[in-house]
Amino acid sequence: MVKPVVLWTDALLFLLLAGVAAFAWHVRRTPHLREPWSRVARSRAGMCAAVVLVFYLLVGLADSLHFRVPVAQGPDGRVHWSVEVLSAFDLLAAPLREGTEKTYSAPLAVRLHVKETVERPDGTRVRERPRLRHGGAHLADPDRERWPDVARRAAAGALAGLALWALAAAGLAAALARRRHLPWRAAAARLARGRTVLPWRPMLLTAAALAVVAGAVAALAGGYHVLGTDKVGEDVLYQALKSVRTGLVIGTLTTLLMLPFALALGLAAGYFGGRVDDLVQYLYTTLNSIPGVLLIAAGILMLQVYMANHPELFETTAARADLRLLFLCAVLGVTSWTGLCRMLRGETLKLREVEYVQAAVALGTGHGTILVRHVLPNVLHIVLISVVLDFSALVLAEAVLSYVGVGVDPTMTSWGNMINGARLELAREPVVWWTLAAAFVFMFGLVLAANLFADAVREAFDPRRRVR
Repeated sequence: MVKPVVLWTDALLFLLLAGVAAFAWHVRRTPHLREPWSRVARSRAGMCAAVVLVFYLLVGLADSLHFRVPVAQGPDGRVHWSVEVLSAFDLLAAPLREGTEKTYSAPLAVRLHVKETVERPDGTRVRERPRLRHGGAHLADPDRERWPDVARRAAAGALAGLALWALAAAGLAAALARRRHLPWRAAAARLARGRTVLPWRPMLLTAAALAVVAGAVAALAGGYHVLGTDKVGEDVLYQALKSVRTGLVIGTLTTLLMLPFALALGLAAGYFGGRVDDLVQYLYTTLNSIPGVLLIAAGILMLQVYMANHPELFETTAARADLRLLFLCAVLGVTSWTGLCRMLRGETLKLREVEYVQAAVALGTGHGTILVRHVLPNVLHIVLISVVLDFSALVLAEAVLSYVGVGVDPTMTSWGNMINGARLELAREPVVWWTLAAAFVFMFGLVLAANLFADAVREAFDPRRRVR
């Protein structure tokens, strides 16, 4: 028995996912929208990047299903719930979450990274690196058996991942055969040779690489700390995967909060002109003149004072950290709409002079109808391109803000907090490099995939590129 917990960011994230599903259904039923998205679907680089993004999305969604477990039951039968909020991902990664060590350990290590004074059975004391409680605990002679065991586990995990991928590929071939009324072997041959409308072969190869790596890492994680442990002995791989949700929330919810400001003010300034245009220009020029970090720091500090004065509003630490994350998304959205607003204003200035808009004005059509039916559909390509491009920039912004201390709550796992905690570790002797490297690799994978997908969207929706 568990108690479901719905955080603000959980609700908004699943609401956004439902909105994306509704938009996809609308695109499928609308020919003029389906045509550019079909070009995106035919892009090899874009769809390979989409496969990577789906992997990140699955991790983030699993980490957004929160709950609390019971810890005791009172004499009156009332259940007392734990103050710790867990997620479905925490259950899947329970060995990583529970296998804490004393302090630092290197990737795939069986001993601590630093030496300690250890007393031997004969009473003598020596300086050596003690064995880990969990990493390599199944080995009788870790110094001799470690690397052969690592090779066996990695190979077995890679083969298991490849087998699951083969089953998925066979299912895809069966679905293609049923849809095209072909024998299964003929459909499989088409997939293998790349003779399909959609780039299924590069997508399958990308999925195969992810399956092999994920299988090997999962097999190794059962007996080792694949990416080592941090100062307090927590698994770095677990932290890097937990940070995926934070990056997705920052990138998606901030964009969702930014769009209404940019759309409303940009279209109004370009269409009405005059004093409305002057007011909007003055607004975003003034906002751009204020350093964004100062606005974010001021907002976060005010929120901290409010939470400190009203502790009764928050049952758990996760609720406090989630509110700070949501507030950070709101502040980033308020401070990052100016660029898109400026582009929409310029495009609307051109669109209001075209013949069909002038004809609608002459016929007495209302301004709201003109903006919704004639102007907005012709600037959606700019909105889509800006949204997918801004996603990666916002993920990187979270890392920078957490590094300077005005990002997400320190109790929340994020790549920025990992980098912030690792900045002093590089000055240690011996150097502790794996925390910074893990945050960099996972952030690099998400940002690179988002940028490649953004390039595919820009190629498909940019009218000048389509003409060429």
